[in-house]
Amino acid sequence: MILPASAPESIAACAAHIRAGGLIGLPTETVYGLGADADNDAAVARIFAAKGRPADHPLIVHVASMDGGMPAVAHYAAQVPPFAQQLMSAFWPGPLTLILPRRGGVGAATAGGQDSIGLRCPAHPAAQAVLRALRDTSDGQALVWGIAAPSANRFGRVSPTTAAHVDSELGPDLLILDGGPCDLGIESTIIDCTRGAPVLLRPGSISRLQVEQACGRKLLSKEELDAQDLRGLQAPRASGTLESHYAPNAKVRLMDAKALQSAIDMLGEVMYAAGSDTQASIAIYARTPLKKVPLSIALRRMPDDGAATAQQLFAVLRAMDATGVKLIWVETPPDALEWEGVRDRLQRASAE
Repeated sequence: MILPASAPESIAACAAHIRAGGLIGLPTETVYGLGADADNDAAVARIFAAKGRPADHPLIVHVASMDGGMPAVAHYAAQVPPFAQQLMSAFWPGPLTLILPRRGGVGAATAGGQDSIGLRCPAHPAAQAVLRALRDTSDGQALVWGIAAPSANRFGRVSPTTAAHVDSELGPDLLILDGGPCDLGIESTIIDCTRGAPVLLRPGSISRLQVEQACGRKLLSKEELDAQDLRGLQAPRASGTLESHYAPNAKVRLMDAKALQSAIDMLGEVMYAAGSDTQASIAIYARTPLKKVPLSIALRRMPDDGAATAQQLFAVLRAMDATGVKLIWVETPPDALEWEGVRDRLQRASAE
């Protein structure tokens, strides 16, 4: 059931459903989440079951805005390093997840059994409205500290950026709060704050440069850890960091513009030799103008900037998948900072 986020009764219904141990489809500025009370182990188990997600893959906990969110941070996190506090001040509410040491006895199921936990303060007004409603105990209702909310899709598949995507993925029985299309379109940047230095686990809309400027520290990658005297400390598992992820049913192949044009030319020759221009079962998503593209190929123009591409990326992959194509050819994004999040998602979507 899809409810409009603009209606106060929709917010109240979603809050009541979470308090009762149910699941909701929750809009955020990144993607839609599949939400439940992060401290209700039975409800969290329903998230894992609905997604088909392994129970040892941690979920991100969404907390209220800074005026009410810090008590929730203290509820879940055993400590918050100074550089993590700087990042909260700079980017919350917003698309930044911080991995922090987990307080004992809290959120174990949500954290996948790890001794760390991921926290985020979403910027979407509908998500914040639900979180505020869950903090309100004036009528005697139980306080809910946070909402565990991974992307509202089957495990490993393309993340949803509209309420309709969630409905098609998880079925009409799910209560879905419709907050419109997501503004950013890819999941949050994830920074590990458990090892004395900020470590990038997943790129997103907030760039590594912005993180470094906000906290005054060099942002390390997982590959750089050995060179920074952090040898032997295994990185926490985090959402969306598997090598293969965000994949449509069609096979995604990344190619530079030259290779893409060569593949199109070769396909055209094969189709000409066969005397046919029937459906080629291929879709193309590219920035560079391409020549002699057969009419049977679905061609979609990729924007010239990373933010616009991120906003539409998952919707484009879903739309191409819905046409029944077997292959999706995508022009490789530029090797530039603003494209890092898009490049990460496409590399995972195309992994074997």
